[in-house]
Amino acid sequence: MFYNFWGSKRNLSQFLALFATIVLTAGCQQPGLPDFLQFKNQETDEGATLEPIARVYDNYLYVQDLEGIVDENTNPSDSADIVNRYIDSWIKKQLLIAEAAAQMEIDEAKLERKILDYRYALIVYEFEKNYVNQRVDDEVSEAAIEKYYQSNQQNFELKNNIIKGIFAKVPQEAPRTGRLRALFQGKLTEEVREEIKSYCLSFATSYSLDDSTWYNFEDVIANTPLVSIPNKVQFLQKNEFIETSDDLYVYFVKVVDYKITDQISPLEFVRDDITKIITNQRKVALTQDLEEEIYQDAKDKKHFEVFQPNTNAASVQQPSTVRAETPQ
Repeated sequence: MFYNFWGSKRNLSQFLALFATIVLTAGCQQPGLPDFLQFKNQETDEGATLEPIARVYDNYLYVQDLEGIVDENTNPSDSADIVNRYIDSWIKKQLLIAEAAAQMEIDEAKLERKILDYRYALIVYEFEKNYVNQRVDDEVSEAAIEKYYQSNQQNFELKNNIIKGIFAKVPQEAPRTGRLRALFQGKLTEEVREEIKSYCLSFATSYSLDDSTWYNFEDVIANTPLVSIPNKVQFLQKNEFIETSDDLYVYFVKVVDYKITDQISPLEFVRDDITKIITNQRKVALTQDLEEEIYQDAKDKKHFEVFQPNTNAASVQQPSTVRAETPQ
């Protein structure tokens, strides 16, 4: 129930009393919403009076309309904020609708057709989504990923510089930074990796020691003095070890590998993207198969037919008419 969102009926009553002051008197002298844009009546189907919480001209928002917009586990303070924003958004939308109705000639029939088309589209969308989600295979083999990558490499040109490497952000007052520098400059043996890891666990503010993953170089150097480097491609080509500092921290970067803008992305960098592409292709194929299956079944059972226009008509040609029978 809505009342649960507020912890007590008293809190809700206070909230309603506050919003009872929302009366848009400035627009009372203007025409309200057209009848066909009125979405609510003040009486329910059972005849019980609804409790209004806001009004725009003759259109009302009721307490009952707010049920379900807040998760029941949300605390009262956050719930109030969510409801406040919803009411404010509702008022603004209603005012825009009223202004549009006042300044434009609205073709009611055309609008109703669009609403009906949109409603049908939503029904079809939900049906197809449920159908596809129940049948799509989300498992994409490595072979399928590799095949798609090899066949579509032109679609995977890099938009940013990327690197493999290790990084550490260390406070200026941290001890033995000279030793850490030497470790970053040397060969990354298992012993060196363990020593770097031990140091970072003790003193680093943040770090990453996974040099098997590709990273966007801009993400690595964000919030460091390196962000102002004028030519990052040239910088990467000349520097395997990078050290810089500001007033608070020292930053260490060891570049193991890099790719620059406009080169082809490594497969590892786009593997997740390819998986999503292949999965979406399967969904599209399932949707097309569903539509074709329903169409062919209805055609075989003569559930629809198309009437040709009367070619002997001397005046306006009548449009084609589609008759659909209810499936048995």
